[in-house]
Parts: sequence; structure tokens; C-alpha cells
Amino acid sequence: MEGSSFKKDGKRLDVLKTYKLYIDGKFPRTESGRYFKLDDSTGKTIASICRASRKDFRDAVVSSRKTQPDWAKKSAYNRGQILYRIAETLEGRKVQFMSDLVLAGSTEEEATAEVHAAIDRCVYYAGWSDKYQQVFSSVNPTEGSYFNFSYPEPTGVVASFAPEQFGLLGLVSVILPVIIGGNTCIVLAAQNHSVTAIDFAEVLHASDVPGGVINILTGYRNELLTHFSTHMDVNAVIFTGNDTAEIKTIQTNSASNVKRALIWNNLNWAEASSQNPYLIMDLQEIKTTWHPVGI
Repeated sequence: MEGSSFKKDGKRLDVLKTYKLYIDGKFPRTESGRYFKLDDSTGKTIASICRASRKDFRDAVVSSRKTQPDWAKKSAYNRGQILYRIAETLEGRKVQFMSDLVLAGSTEEEATAEVHAAIDRCVYYAGWSDKYQQVFSSVNPTEGSYFNFSYPEPTGVVASFAPEQFGLLGLVSVILPVIIGGNTCIVLAAQNHSVTAIDFAEVLHASDVPGGVINILTGYRNELLTHFSTHMDVNAVIFTGNDTAEIKTIQTNSASNVKRALIWNNLNWAEASSQNPYLIMDLQEIKTTWHPVGI
């Protein structure tokens, strides 16, 4: 139409998608009603992104806490199956994620390598689901007629900050070692990779992941940093930045309820060394039980 509001200077205006949050297996808008514009590597606006608030984070924590006991009770084999299903779904949508990463500034070659590495990382952690307990459990010597066993159990609810680099690979790298051990998580996406993060949420939604196991927020790190680290129902925080002031804030605030403060800032997410079972164990508690012998 000649006078259509969908045209400017004779050219059609694209309908920009508004990317919502991912909380409790649903896609709500931010309660604050705030958004920010996300530009691609050329400066062109490509989407509107929800700017999560403290209330959004609190809702995500409630969802994570509610879901965590049931997730932890699932068999290790079943959790591995679900992670493998994530890999299958990613494989079917890898062209979309390559496009997302190119829009964020990656070359086509870099985007292809990153998407393939992210899929492989899902398979890697799926394989560890029923093995890490065997590796890290122990039978301890005692002086009496008892068996003494030590074995890992999930920490609980984990809040994570996705790395600014590697929009997809970095995101899955701070999620998978958390959830495969029976924890649930809330992750703040890297601001410039918000589209990739919410597209990944759509993958989770189609991959048998129970609602609340993974919650993904988008927004400004400086606004949410304090809330992530002070919330009394969060058991651990994973921080991936290098800002010394932010690290100090995380570590200081975490002392309020003795939550674990994990600073994962010395890992190159593109390297195989950044995937290992010790990252799973960072989010595990060691439980020791005694059992009498010969009674």
C-alpha cells in the first residue's frame, strides 16, 4: 500500500521480534516492562530484548527451587538422555544458530565451529551423567564395624553469568555441568548474545527439559549482579567476567548465606580443557554416610 506505515522511503520495514525471558518453562515478558534494542555487528537494530528486573530474577529462583528436588531425583541415565536430546535439537537448528552468531560479529567459519562445539559439549556432559559419581565417590576406612561411604550430591540452585564471548558455546558451558549434577540454574545471558540465548531457550523448550531446571534472563549485568549474589535461596554463583570490582562484589555478597562463589574466568571455552568433570564437582556437596556391618 502506498501510504502503509510499514514502509519508509519506499522500503518495507522489518517486523522486529521482541525476545522474552525464559522462566519456569515459559516465555514471560519482563514484569518491569523495560526493553533494550539489540544491534548487529553493523549497527542495525535486529531485535528488542527484555531487560530483566530483580522481580524476574526472584521468580526464576522460586521456579528453580521448586523444580530442583524432582530434577535431582531423576536417574543419572535419564538426565543424560535429556542432555542428549538437547544436542539432537541443536543439531536440527544449527543453521539458525550460525546465523545468530554471524549477526553478533562472528565469521561464518567461527560460527560453524562454535555451534558444532556446543553440540559436542552437550554430548560430552550427557556421557558423564552416570559416571562422575562413580569416579568421585569413595569407601573410607574405619576403625569399627561400619561401612563409610562418601559421594557427591547436588548443591541446589545455581545462578550463573554467561561469558561475553562465545554466545552459544559459553552459554551451554555454564549450564551443562550445573544441571547434569542435579542442580537447577538461572543464567544471565551475555548482553550482545541475547538473541542466541533465547533461541537456545526455545531448544530447551522442545527438548524434554522440565520447566524450571534452566531459567534464562536477559538484561544488564550491572543491574542484576547484586541480586544474583545476595539472594538467600541461591546456593552458588558462577561468574565468568574479569572485572575485579565485580568479582569482589560477588565474593563479598556470597558470604551472606555462605553460598559458593565460583570464578570461572580463566577458561577458554573454545578449548577442550574447558569441559571436564571437575566443573560438575564444583557444584556438588560431599555427603558421608555410615552403615553398620555384621548386624
